[in-house]
Amino acid sequence: MCRLLGYLGPPIQLDYLLYKPEHSLIAQSYQPREMTAGLLNADGFGIGWYHPQRDTDPFTYKNTLPIWSDINLPQLSRYIESGCAIANVRSATPGQAVDLSNCQPFRHGKILGTHNGFIQNFRFSLYRPIRERLSETAYQRIEGTTDSEHIFALLTDELTAAGTLENALRETLKVLGELAKYHQTCVSANLLLSDGHKLVASRFATRAAVPSLYWLRDDPTFPNAVIIASEPLFAGSWNRCPEQSIISVGENLDIQIYQL
Repeated sequence: MCRLLGYLGPPIQLDYLLYKPEHSLIAQSYQPREMTAGLLNADGFGIGWYHPQRDTDPFTYKNTLPIWSDINLPQLSRYIESGCAIANVRSATPGQAVDLSNCQPFRHGKILGTHNGFIQNFRFSLYRPIRERLSETAYQRIEGTTDSEHIFALLTDELTAAGTLENALRETLKVLGELAKYHQTCVSANLLLSDGHKLVASRFATRAAVPSLYWLRDDPTFPNAVIIASEPLFAGSWNRCPEQSIISVGENLDIQIYQL
């Protein structure tokens, strides 16, 4: 399991998200409270963010070190400001390499995506079925070996036909559910996506325990903003996302929740 974090609101220094909260993503990497598998998130991390003034492709910073060991991140996160960012600390599935190509978030054009969950026995269950569904372009973009990147590749293909992140996510989860049932395996897929203007996330699993996911809007610490996170970052009016649902946060911070 991993821990996810997403922010949409006025531009802020990234250290206010990553370091300042009492139960920050840094703390969640070594002392998570609600993980259903694993004890630590020490197998690398990644942060993706969008420029606060220019309409450019997003930026990413990744490392295979535990996030608490990266000596550059505290300084970088004080320098970088963004109004839309997502982050991930990784707990690698046994057998998966701790490698930069396996660190999240993944990027496709202006889309950033990260995944918390797993496909049970991935290499022997849905590895080939997913790859056989992919377009040649999506297939060739895969650089690592994780189930997470294969799910993201599937989503980018669905996005071409679906048009919106919400529809693409819904179709991706539908496909995963059908494949899991046919191949008698299970899928856990909390996904967090952004195009720089919105956040879209899912809380989803088939037979497995559904990973935790929360959202918070207009907290005094982060006014006029929405945060989506695997675990609450601090005491506040956090809302637990319903199981088997998609949550969408628009540019004006309106929140829509769709039951799957």
